[in-house]
Amino acid sequence: MSKKANLDKHRPAPPNLPTQFTEDFYLEDEVTFEGIKIEDLDYSYLSARNLMLKGSHLKKITMQRTRLERVECSNVVFEKCDLSNLDWIGGSFHQVVFDQCKLTGTNFAESYLRDCRFTNCIANFASFSATNVKNVQFDNCQLNDSEFFEATWKHLFLENNELTNSNWMNTTMSGLDLSTNEFERIILSQDRLRNLTVNQEQALTIAAGLGIKIV
Repeated sequence: MSKKANLDKHRPAPPNLPTQFTEDFYLEDEVTFEGIKIEDLDYSYLSARNLMLKGSHLKKITMQRTRLERVECSNVVFEKCDLSNLDWIGGSFHQVVFDQCKLTGTNFAESYLRDCRFTNCIANFASFSATNVKNVQFDNCQLNDSEFFEATWKHLFLENNELTNSNWMNTTMSGLDLSTNEFERIILSQDRLRNLTVNQEQALTIAAGLGIKIV
């Protein structure tokens, strides 16, 4: 098996959604919702604990500055949602898609992400610090000033994203490919760069950031 084929088999599995949906959804502690499809609703400045969401499609939903503690999402699509500054520290996400979502300042810190895909999202200042990530892909996303501090990952795909000022301190970069992404500055731990793939321009940027002089 080629290296590319071996990597492709670890790309995120898509969500499994039902053929029929209901439209009943609200934020409340200890509630489970399954098979919902909702659109154009606003749940900003609310909070809930231990909410579970399964097999659902949320489109153009707004949850600005909402706090969801220990949320569990599995087989869910968030499409064109505004989740700016949403706080879901310690969440669990399995086979979840974020498509064309606003995730500015969204806090995923200390969360578990499995088979998740972020596509065409604005996620500047978002935090993925101390997350546990497996089979996760970011495509064409704005991730400027984002935090990946002390993240643990396996099969993380970053393609055509903006990563200027993103913070990867204390995160091992071995096996990660940044070559298709753009950044004017990036924060990395010098002792964790082994086997990181970058292009020539990126190598010069990283070297300058580490104080290395190239003559």
